[in-house]
This record gives sequence, structure tokens and C-alpha cells, in this order.
Amino acid sequence: MTDYNVIINLTLAFFLGGIVGWFRELEGKTAGMRTHILVCVGSALFMIVSYKMMILGNNGDPSRIVAGVVTGIGFLGAGCIVQSGSGVKGVTTAASIWITAAIGIAAGAGFYTEALMVVFLTVVALELLRQVEKRVIKTKGD
Repeated sequence: MTDYNVIINLTLAFFLGGIVGWFRELEGKTAGMRTHILVCVGSALFMIVSYKMMILGNNGDPSRIVAGVVTGIGFLGAGCIVQSGSGVKGVTTAASIWITAAIGIAAGAGFYTEALMVVFLTVVALELLRQVEKRVIKTKGD
């Protein structure tokens, strides 16, 4: 992996994390664009460093790094979930942080098609399905 690839991977992670975060920001969620960018770029960097360590023969193991990132993000996401009255809030925010980490890992590994497709699907889930839910709930109430 060249320095050029590293720059591309980290820049892509920055923008893809920003896209997901932007939609959370529009909803006024506390974990917005900056949080998603940092999670995505951080995950990408962990993947890049692990890959480079493996290539250099320094016992790098990308699968172990991925497992560590998933675990760490799980704890971060759990902190977003709170009980509110009779319901629970923050589950979608936790899930968006979790999927943003996966996008960062894919971008860091150079899996651009996969990262782009997951961002597309995530935006569909966050925005398009939110619009559908609003219409269905409005229709049920009428």
C-alpha cells in the first residue's frame, strides 16, 4: 500500500463518514457529522496500520484489528442508548456509528465499492425509510 493509497483511503473514509453523519446531523442527533467522520477515519487508519504491519512482518493481523474496532465501537454505541420513559432512545444512532466503523474499515482496506454501496444503503435506511415511516404513521392516525 503506497502513501497515495493511504491518502485516498483516509480521504474516502472522511467523506463517507461525513455523508452518514450529515443525515444524523439533519435529525439533530448528538452523534452527528464530526463524530461519524472521526469513527470512520479512525477505523480506516486502524485497518491501514494493521495491513502495513502485516506486510512489514511485524505480526500485524487485520482480522484482530477489525475485531477490536467492532468491540470498541460497540461500547461507544452502547453509551448512546438510553431508556426514556417507556421506550429506548439512541439505538439508531448506535447503529449508525457501528456501520460507519464498518465503512471506515472497508475504505481503509481499499474496498471502495463495498464502502460506497454501504453508504448508499445506510442513507436509504436513515432518510428514505424515515420518510416512509412518517407517512405510514400519519396514515394510521387518519
